[in-house]
Amino acid sequence: MFIEICKSKIHRVTVTGADLQYVGSITIDEDLMEAANLIVNEKVQVINVNNGERFETYVIRGKRKSGDIILNGPAARKVVVGDVIIIVSYATIDFEEAKTFQPSIVFPDTETNRLI
Repeated sequence: MFIEICKSKIHRVTVTGADLQYVGSITIDEDLMEAANLIVNEKVQVINVNNGERFETYVIRGKRKSGDIILNGPAARKVVVGDVIIIVSYATIDFEEAKTFQPSIVFPDTETNRLI
């Protein structure tokens, strides 16, 4: 049996940009991506702490040490620059493996979006 579990989480980062005219996705600072074990094009769930919105998109690599968290395309309508969000990815793994699996969870500085 396989189950879906939390694989990666960036807990409480601040949205730095929203570009409605972009094709779509979320741009994440490369340092945060690496720390959270996220890769380019990986599907993520975005949870907006400010307004309760939840939606899915995919990851684009942002400039390292920039603190960039930018929602692109239609997702830009779900946030306002300055909103605090949580970014989560999930993995489908074997039930027994899931019992010992440890997700990559990152708690960056919410004001700068940089690793502490």
